Amino acid sequence: MLSLSGIWTKQNESIFSIMSREALRHQAINLAQGFPDFDGPPEIKEAACSAILSGHNQYAPSPGLPELRHMLAEQQRIRYDISWNPESEVTILSGATEAIFCTIQALCNPRDEIISFEPFYDSYLPSALAAGATLRTLPLRAPDWSWEPEDLDRMISPSTRAIILNTPHNPTGKVFSRQELEILAELIRKHQIWLITDEVYENLIYDNCQHHSPATLPDMQERTITISSTSKTYSFTGWKVGYLFARPQVSRAIRNIHQNTVFCSATPLQKAFLASPPPESPYYAQLKADYCRRRDLLLGILQDCHFKATAPSGTYFIVADYSAISDLNDDEFALYLSREAGVACIPLSPFSLNPEKARQQRLLRFAFCKSENTLHAAGERLRKKTAPGTA
Repeated sequence: MLSLSGIWTKQNESIFSIMSREALRHQAINLAQGFPDFDGPPEIKEAACSAILSGHNQYAPSPGLPELRHMLAEQQRIRYDISWNPESEVTILSGATEAIFCTIQALCNPRDEIISFEPFYDSYLPSALAAGATLRTLPLRAPDWSWEPEDLDRMISPSTRAIILNTPHNPTGKVFSRQELEILAELIRKHQIWLITDEVYENLIYDNCQHHSPATLPDMQERTITISSTSKTYSFTGWKVGYLFARPQVSRAIRNIHQNTVFCSATPLQKAFLASPPPESPYYAQLKADYCRRRDLLLGILQDCHFKATAPSGTYFIVADYSAISDLNDDEFALYLSREAGVACIPLSPFSLNPEKARQQRLLRFAFCKSENTLHAAGERLRKKTAPGTA
């Protein structure tokens, strides 16, 4: 088996780092990396400043500030009617990415297998490799990103340790229905494996869709590690405050990994999120309405620029087919748009186990977590460089 250092040196640079660097190099509007160009609630920023000035600048308890864990457990009770013990079942980590990494290290041994739907968030693969595990994927079928339960059932083997589910789903914007989740839960129970859920976009859902947290399904709280984050809901992606919910034995294993990586997340930033709007606040409805308006704006821009795209049900990303514009592979066309049009996006192939094959699908991901002025400016640039046959 490769040593840990060998694993990491064999991993390519993240596509998010590459495209953000390209955006800076060409002064492109960055619709690639999923960070807003605006801040979240001022009361949270004020609480962070107050915490720093008040001397909350030393190590927090490794599992997280007790008062924040209690608040998060109460949010889960209100939103999903599920109870978690804040002392033993709620853990604060440095973003959802660290939570995913620590969870996989805690659950998996060398030669275990993890299954994810594809396209998948790029950190899943290196996290699996670091544990000596293998990532296997079940492709979602465009354009509706559907899947067949029989295909997933056949993939599960005696080596399968866990399934990772991302809903709402990055990059496609798919929100898994309750019926799909019930089928998935049946397979989890049947094969006695774990479900790791990446729910960071849980508050970014649109139209008539509803987010269902899989741990709330019958007998699933015992087998689910629920991961989420403050970054997407409150627009502070640079603060890296994530959290997870799991039964005590699993939580202890994850906390052991966490305390030997970053030990604890930033104390004043944990304090700041105690000022988050309560679940009954109108903030959340306004957040959805604002993002729905941005989604529709960017969707119209892309369609006007000869992309084929449909409205996502969740997240703040749109996947667009550019096959009517160019025959270039997705990474080549993404670089073309950054360099020539001055708009950066993400090719979809790095979200695949077989990027060479995926490059032929001619799909790009655009982020609409930007101000409307930014999106209008991106549209003006794209219209000049996306006529069919331009690239």
